[in-house]
Amino acid sequence: MKRALSYAARDHTSRHRPVTATRFVPTIRAILGQAGEPPGRIEKVDVMRAGRPTSRREFVKQTALTAGAASLAASGATAAQPSPDADAVLAKLLEGNARFIKGQPSLMSRRRPSDFAALAEGQAPTAIIVACADSRVAPELIFDQGVGDLFVVRVAGNVVSGAGPIVTGSVEYAVAELGTRLILVLGHSKCGAVKAAIQHIEADDALPGSIHDLVHLLKPAVLDAKGQPGDKLDNTIRANVRRCVGQLRAEGPILAETVKSGGLKVVGGVYDLATGKVEILD
Repeated sequence: MKRALSYAARDHTSRHRPVTATRFVPTIRAILGQAGEPPGRIEKVDVMRAGRPTSRREFVKQTALTAGAASLAASGATAAQPSPDADAVLAKLLEGNARFIKGQPSLMSRRRPSDFAALAEGQAPTAIIVACADSRVAPELIFDQGVGDLFVVRVAGNVVSGAGPIVTGSVEYAVAELGTRLILVLGHSKCGAVKAAIQHIEADDALPGSIHDLVHLLKPAVLDAKGQPGDKLDNTIRANVRRCVGQLRAEGPILAETVKSGGLKVVGGVYDLATGKVEILD
């Protein structure tokens, strides 16, 4: 059975115009709501076929094709309304972090109920932040961003590999459906999840419930940092961020292929709880 793909060029009259589709294979849109389309992104992606997908492999392959088409459409955006590239987005995040450190936020006017209501029909985040679930780590505040600017995925220890489809699926959704071009994996100082992993892996004991599974997911980073000079916890936090970055870059086919084509950048950083500064890792 053949698929018929139709791609319509986007009308640039509205930044948050929702996507329309006759029949959409990726069902995550039905769960998370209609996605707004920023300049240069696909307005319509209709995936038609006579029957249901025959396998998960076919489903993933089709979604990857959709992501690739979105990347091509973004490259053809008009000069008047270019789609922001990953480097420019990262620079803006760091500028926002500098304002946060100084205690001079500039986007408070974009956090009112009316600003949330304005985005009720769609979203167009410029960056995906994979951060720790720690209550002290709030990406929108750390980077001085307003409602709709960031697509945030938070899980203890900012783990990616082995965490199941929830983390990677959420990231893939933002890349394939929203056209977001930057992923920032954000670790932080004094991370309790990483600290627990170090302690219990060294003691070779077991923790109750799913905490044991979480610690196991952090074990590769603990081993990577073992024997390194300097602070053990800090080294492990950085090793964990680097591992997560590598895993997302290789996660395929949606993420890996989009990275390979130049349509997606994945970087890592560490947020210092004491100073408020975000350091981007090499």
